[in-house]
This record gives sequence, C-alpha cells and structure tokens, in this order.
Amino acid sequence: MMDTKQAMRLLLAGAAGFVAAALFAPALAATYKWTDEQGEVHYSDKAPPDMPSKGATVLDKQARAVKKIEPPLSPEETKAKADQVERERALAKTRDEQARKDRALMQSYTSENEIDLARNRALATIDTQIKSAQTYSADLARRQKELGKRKEGYAGKPIPIELERESTSVDEELSRQMVLLRQKQEEMTMVTAKYDTIKQRWREILADQERTAAAAAAAEAAKAQNPQPVKAGASKAATTANK
Repeated sequence: MMDTKQAMRLLLAGAAGFVAAALFAPALAATYKWTDEQGEVHYSDKAPPDMPSKGATVLDKQARAVKKIEPPLSPEETKAKADQVERERALAKTRDEQARKDRALMQSYTSENEIDLARNRALATIDTQIKSAQTYSADLARRQKELGKRKEGYAGKPIPIELERESTSVDEELSRQMVLLRQKQEEMTMVTAKYDTIKQRWREILADQERTAAAAAAAEAAKAQNPQPVKAGASKAATTANK
C-alpha cells in the first residue's frame, strides 16, 4: 500500500499534467495566433475579423508557424504601393512598345543602304514639291510685278475693281506659297533627322543582336569543351550494360 507521501506526489503530478494540458491545448489546436493592441496573445481557428497592426501567424496542428500574415498597410503605404504598381505597369508598357517598334524597324530594313534609299526617296519627293512651289512663286512674282505696273499707269485715277481684285489675289497666293516653301524646307530637315535616328537605332539593335549571338556561341563552345562529368554510378551501370 502507498503511504501518504507517495499518494500526495502522484496527486501533485497529475494536477501538474492537467494544468500543462490546459495551458498548451489551445496552442496545439489553434490555427491563427495574433497579438492585440493591448499586447494580449490570442489563438483561434478563424482569422481575426480585423487584422491587428502587427499581423498574424498561421500555425499547424503542432503549433508550428507555417505562414506569416503581414499587417494591413497604412493609407500612405497603400497609395505608395499603388503608385509603384502603376509606374511598373507604365514602364512595362513602354518596353513592350519599344520592342514592337524595334521588331518593325528590323523587318523594314535589312541594311543601312535601305535606310539611305528610303530617306533619299522621301527627300526627293519634298524637293520636287519645293521646286514646283518655287516655279509657281516665280510666276506669281512676275504677275505681281506686271499688275503693279498697270496700277501705276492709272496715276491717280481710280483703279478698276477687277485689277485690284486680281492684284490682291496674286499677293495672297504668293504669301501662301512662301509659307509652303518654309514648311517644306523644315520638313526636309525633319525627314533627315528622322532617318538619322532610324539608322542609329538600327545600328544599336544590330549590335545587341550580334552581342547576344556571340555570347550564345561562346557558351556553346565552352559547354562543348567542358562536358559534364559522368557520375560514377552511371558510368558503372553503363559498363555493366556493355558487358
């Protein structure tokens, strides 16, 4: 039979085990663990309705942390994150658009000579328009001079309305032609600059392609010169199979 001291020790041990089980049971059965604003730790099989400022931790059945739930962002952090996402989206769109333009450029021209030919054709068209406008303007200038002499011939007398109208029309048309000539000359400058830019970009893309191809060739050459060593097990298996 047990004496009083043995019985007491068994009773105390049982009580301690019960207390320990009561303390650790919530943690072992918990799914979510979080700390509230007052510093109190909570366990629950459901996520907290309002995410605490410090976030929460997801636990497995052995009370081991398996996932960290980040705390909610502040309004400033939310805006900063949205702005960053928008910047990245705009940057990706710009890159995609540039890549599309580059593909179209390389498909349009296979050499610098083709770019030069396209530029020369565009400039020749404008030059023809300029020469036509210059010829027309010269004719208008002569007509303007003739009308001026006719008007001088009236020497203080009333100038016929038809003559005045014709003179005004010639003056206006000559002014329009002068504006057109300036525009065409500016257009020639812009076309030249445009094709210079196209040629420069074409060269850059070609250089990038050549560097990429050279790097790939070098990698293949290095791989061929340094083949992967055969594992001992695989070598032994091959030898056995050959036998």
